[in-house]
Amino acid sequence: MKKSFDKGFVTPLPVFIIATYDKDGKPNAMNAAWAGQAGGDLISISLGSHVSTENIKAAKALTVSFATKEFIAECDYVGMVSQAKVPDKLDKAGFTVTKSEKVNAPIIDQLPVALECSVKDIIEEYGETRVVAQIVGMTADESVLTDGKVDLDKLSPLMFDSSARAYRTIGAIAGGAWDAGKKFAE
Repeated sequence: MKKSFDKGFVTPLPVFIIATYDKDGKPNAMNAAWAGQAGGDLISISLGSHVSTENIKAAKALTVSFATKEFIAECDYVGMVSQAKVPDKLDKAGFTVTKSEKVNAPIIDQLPVALECSVKDIIEEYGETRVVAQIVGMTADESVLTDGKVDLDKLSPLMFDSSARAYRTIGAIAGGAWDAGKKFAE
C-alpha cells in the first residue's frame, strides 16, 4: 500500500558549480542544485540572492562545471559560504580558474567539465531568480573522455538527493535510451 505525503521531491538533481566574475574581475563560485537542461542547448538554474546572482545579472555570462566525487568537499564548501563573507573562498577551497575563451566567466581548473554559457533570460518569480542560459561551448579534460565523448563513469559527477540531503554519484547504465522500449514497438 502506498502512503500519502504532503510534500514531494525531485531527485537526483545535478550539482552545478556556477562560476562568475564580479564587476572588478574577481572570480566567484557557488554550488547550485536547483537546475536542469531546458532544451538542446539551454539550461535553467534557480538561484536565490547571492553574489553570483548579481554577477550573472551584470555580466550576462557564467560557466557551469559538474561537481565531482573527487572534489566533493571543495564543491560543498563553495556552496556553504558566501563570497560576501569569505572573499577568498575559492583560494580556501584550493580552486584556481582560467578565463573562458567563449564567455566572460572563469572556468574552475580542477573540475574536469565546464559548460560556457551566455544568459538568455533572467526571470524573477516565486522569490527566486531563474537564469536561462545558452550553452555556447564546453571544455573537458581528456581524462574524462572515451571516444571523444564525456564518460560519466570517468567524470563521476555528483547528484543532489534532496530527499536524503546527500550527494550521490551516477550508477551504471541501465539500458539504452530510444532502445529499451523497442520491444513494445514491434
